[in-house]
Parts: sequence; C-alpha cells; structure tokens
Amino acid sequence: MKKIFTYLACTLIALGASSLVASADEGMWLLTRIKEMNAKDMKKKGCKLSPKQIYNANDLSLKDAVVQFGGGCTAEIISEEGLLITNHHCGYGAIQKLSSVEHDYLENGYWAMNRSEELPCAGLSVTFVESITDVTSLLMGLDNNAKAAKAEELEKEAVKNLPNCVASVESFYNENLYYLTVYKVYRDIRFVGAPPSSIGKYGADTDNWMWPRHTCDFSMFRVYAGPDNEPADYSPENKPLKAKNHLKISMKGVKEGDFTMIMGFPGRTNRFYTSTELQQLLDVQDIRIAARTIRQDILMEDMLADPKVKIQYASKYSSSSNGWKKWQGMKLAFKNLNIIGRTIEEEKAFTNWVNASAERQQKYGFALDAIKENVDFTKEVEQSYTKLSESLLRIELFSANQSFIRAQARLTEGVDTAAVLLAAAERMTNFYKDYSVSTDRKVAKALLKFYRDNIEPEYYLNSLGNFATMDLDAYVDAMFDNSIFTSQEKLIAALKEDQKAAKNDPVVEFTSAIVKDALGKIAPNLRTTPNFEKAQTAYTAGLLEMKKGEPSYPDANFTMRFTYGNVMGYSPKDAVYYDYFTTIDGVMEKEDPNNWEFVVPAKLKELYEAKDYGQYADDKGNLVACFLSNNDITGGNSGSPIMNAKGELIGLAFDGNWESMSSDIMFEPSLQRCISVDIRYVLFIIDKFGGAGYLLNEMDIVK
Repeated sequence: MKKIFTYLACTLIALGASSLVASADEGMWLLTRIKEMNAKDMKKKGCKLSPKQIYNANDLSLKDAVVQFGGGCTAEIISEEGLLITNHHCGYGAIQKLSSVEHDYLENGYWAMNRSEELPCAGLSVTFVESITDVTSLLMGLDNNAKAAKAEELEKEAVKNLPNCVASVESFYNENLYYLTVYKVYRDIRFVGAPPSSIGKYGADTDNWMWPRHTCDFSMFRVYAGPDNEPADYSPENKPLKAKNHLKISMKGVKEGDFTMIMGFPGRTNRFYTSTELQQLLDVQDIRIAARTIRQDILMEDMLADPKVKIQYASKYSSSSNGWKKWQGMKLAFKNLNIIGRTIEEEKAFTNWVNASAERQQKYGFALDAIKENVDFTKEVEQSYTKLSESLLRIELFSANQSFIRAQARLTEGVDTAAVLLAAAERMTNFYKDYSVSTDRKVAKALLKFYRDNIEPEYYLNSLGNFATMDLDAYVDAMFDNSIFTSQEKLIAALKEDQKAAKNDPVVEFTSAIVKDALGKIAPNLRTTPNFEKAQTAYTAGLLEMKKGEPSYPDANFTMRFTYGNVMGYSPKDAVYYDYFTTIDGVMEKEDPNNWEFVVPAKLKELYEAKDYGQYADDKGNLVACFLSNNDITGGNSGSPIMNAKGELIGLAFDGNWESMSSDIMFEPSLQRCISVDIRYVLFIIDKFGGAGYLLNEMDIVK
C-alpha cells in the first residue's frame, strides 16, 4: 500500500507539467493546481484572469464569491450586502417549507420588496471556502486507524483559533491525495425572491436533462451575520453579510466560441470505475427506476388532485424524479455510446501495459481481479438493500416512527417519561406539515407489493405472518387505521392518555419486522472484500502512470472545483444540429395551458407580446433564455456561476444534456454540454416580471 501511495504522489507531481496540454472541455480541476496544470491552456483559449485571481488562499479571489448552498448545490454572492443567487431547484426545498395553501411561493413566486420582507429559512446554511492545504505528506503510508486519527488532529488544529470555522480532510484519487479544507458556515439565510414554478421550473420532468431548454432556473437569498460580520444563529438583530467578494454581472451576453469558466461543488463522478463496477451500477439503478416509478405516479396523482398535497410533496417528488430520469438517460447513453465496451477495451490495454513489466505486475497486476471479486461478492446484497431502501424505507409512516425515536433519544438518551415523550412528539411538527396520510397509505400498499414481488424470500417480513400470501392491502389499512403516528394531534393525544401508546402501536410491529427480517439480515453483509480499497488505489495509480501526459483530475466529491470551456452547440444525431442558445420565443412555442409543466404566466405573455425586453434584449432584439457550453459539470454544480473570460457572471449552470447522461463515467467531447440560464433572462424576470428591479441597484452590473 505504501509503495503504491508513494509512487502515485510522485506521479501526480510529474503530471502537473505534462498536463498543460489538457483539453479545455474536460476536467473538474483542483483550484490549488490551476497554475501548474491549466494556466497556459486557459490563457491561450482567451482567459483574462491569472490563477491567483481565481484562487488565492491569502488574498481575494473568485473562490470568495462562490459558496456551497445547503448541502448539495452551489451559489454565488452578487452584491456587497450578501445577496446570493442559485438555481430555483436548489432553493426549492427552502421555498416549499415557507409555503402554505394561503401563501404558495412555489406556485406564485415571491419577491421581498424590502429587507423586512426577506423570510428566514430555518435549517438552511451557506458555506464559504477559507483555505485549501495539501496534507498528503502527513497522511502518506499510515494505516486506516492512524490516518483517521491524524486527520482529526489536523482538523482540530486548523480551526483552533477560528471559532466560526470547521475543517475537513478530504481524499482524492481513491485515497491517494489529501487536502485539508477550512470552511466558514453561515446559518442565517433569508429568502429574497423567486419566480413562480411556471417560470423557474418550466418544462418540469419533460424538459429535465433536455435541450432545447427554456427554464429560468433561479432563486435569490441573502446571507445574514452577527454584529461582528461572523456566522450567527437567526436573530432579528442580524445584519446582511458584508461580503468579502462578489461577482460582477455582465450584460454583454455570449457568442459561440466565447471562453467560459465555472466554479462550484460538483457531487460525485466515477471516472475510474471498471466495467464490472459499471454493470453493477446499472443493475442497481434499474431497481431504483422501477420502485420510484411506482411511488412517483402515486405522488403526482395526489399532487394534481389537491393543492395542499402538491405543496407537501413538491420537494419530495422533485428530488426523487431528478435521479429517476437521469438514471434512465444514463442507461440509454451507456448503450448508445458503448460505455462498458469502451471501458473493457481500456482494461485490456491496461492489462497489456501491466504485463509488459514485472515491476508493474507486482504493483498493479492484482487490481482488476480484486475489484471484480468485490463486485461478485457485493452484487446480490447491494441489490437486495436497494430493493429495501427504495420501497419499505420510503413509507413515511415508518419514517414517522423513526423520527419520533430519534427525537426522544436526543432529549433523553432513551429515558421514557411522559414529559419527554410528549416533547418528542411536539418536535415532529415539520414532519407532519409535509405529510399526507392518504397519500402515504397508497404508497405503502404499492411499495409493500413491490418489495414482495422483487425481494428474495429469505428477506420476507414473516414476523408479520405468512408474507408470501398475506393480504397486503388489508394489512396496510389496519396499520394506518390503528396507528397513532398518522397525525401529530393523534400522537400527542395518545401519549397524554397512555405513556406506552407509542410502544404498543402497530407501526412498531411493522418497524420491528423490517429490522428483524430485512435490514438486520442485509445490512451486516454490506461490506467489501479485504483487498478492494487497495485494488482501487492500485488501479487508479496504474491508470495515471499509463496515461501520463493526458488530463489528470480526481473524481468529484463535493469539494470546490473549476472547469473551463467554450460556448457551443452540438449535433445529437445525423442531420440534426442544436444551436447554442434559446430565446423566449421557445417558451411560447412550448406553451400548453392544459399541461401544468408548460403553463406560461399571463404577465410573461404580455411582456412577450409587447416585446418589452428593455435592456435585457440582445443586439438583435431577442431575449435569450438559455445557452450551452462544453464545461464539465455534474450534480452539485447546480447554481454554479458560469463566467466569461474576465470572471463576470453571464449565467447560472443548471443541467446537463440527455445525450451525455453517462458523463459521470466518461466525458464525451462532441456531445457533453452544460445548460445555463442567461443572466439577462434572470434580470428581466426580476425587474420586468417580478417588479423587484430595486435589487439590481445593489448589483455590480457591467454593460
């Protein structure tokens, strides 16, 4: 292990110089290595900024204006007063929590017309990167326990004199490179404004991951701080953050071939996966697609029938359907682009390269066989766990019981007293606010059947009876009819009458059966083979050595990254070419008043018919909606700023395209495109449609 690790560290240093020829379109680059790996290529392609203007640990740079939004998106600061912008779908959960039937901010949108109308978002945070330090030499060669202990020591030391910061040691290249990142997390975030979903989510599931696109996918929030401009819990006395840096906004628009760059927090890629791992990935995703189709159909039916249910389940449905559609596109792209076949060919080349040297055989020769051994070992149990997690564990009545237990544990560490139990029940207000018992009853019936039809008999819930033949509909009805967990009012009333009511509830029997018959049998087997991690490390090291001189960047892991490219269209198939931009004309062409996904607000139609685009039109009088570039992004980049050669904001990245849904595995230069909403369309919606043009006064707009 130590030999492999040490060799790779040296290899990465060597690659720093040789990778200057890296293609601009591919790569989620580490900010600390831009100077050595990308600077010359970026300058050649038109970038006007120096590496230090992009990332500088000791002075202001672009990284100080880019934040992680919540836990899974990116946002950017666009004023000195802490105003930030991200995607509509990134703010969706926070907006949903603030919504009610009386104040449906998802359906109708919202604009704070002054600071007092900015709405606090409980639980929402944004995270700034303070510094990034290479600590590989301090962790190299340590065993797992020693490595974990050393990492914890480094994290504590890094924030010893920084009370408002947290630190994290993060690994790259499959545990071969380590960085210590110091973060500052702000906890008082307030909702400033967003368009209605008919604009911010225009096209919904149908258009998701597709081009041409016409979605104005943005929402706005503001970061608040304590009197010392440091992070603080919500208080009416807090003031807008005095931002260290913010992005200028360009009104010049984009043209084909323009240089672009994106900074953000991409989530997960697996570009070092083997062919056997890829097949395992597809098999698991097939299970997820099948289970989510059943659940989502029920949710959507109820959402369309009841405005209250629509609000309750909007965010739940959206988060589920996003992956559901992506996995379908990935399966199609794998087939069309022969992803597994090409990976097999790479493995053959790797094997031939390894076998040509006795030294390489010793270092890397075991890797592919050991990875395949792990796949064979984990395949069945991983599929079984996926069947369980996508069915029984998605039943919200089960989740209600688990939430109650967790709330009780936080209060008392398991002590049962009437006061504690009632307090635990009272802490579940947020859960029940977004819970429809009638919807969950339908979901429970459907997913129990899915589980029984697909799971291996050894994981049947036989604690409930003869699971193979029992009437599942009748069982679910009895459980829901008699459970006190179907509403907060019922739960509190029952606990006031009988302290043991929660323990004697039928959902407890259901939960116990899941734990005893399914989860308890499956979970202990969710482990890897002894040589798996070592094999991944070796395979990664070998590939880097074999491909020395080619682009080298680690898989995405929610750490800050940088990608650059150009504005361009693409040809998805023979005789078809997609232009690099869309306009508001396409919004109107897609309009369908009878389809909730394509309803156009009356005011937007009025502005369109009057061609009242003001300063937001391009030089031909068009209002550009979205545009394409070949920047390398993935989930987590949603809301990322897409910037021009000067680092000015020209749009917000919000999606990838259908033809390259395999991009988390393999980059396709001719097909892979990043879809961004044009910042001029965003400003048009804020000003002309939303009537909140005053917000532009605090922005630094370049014309």
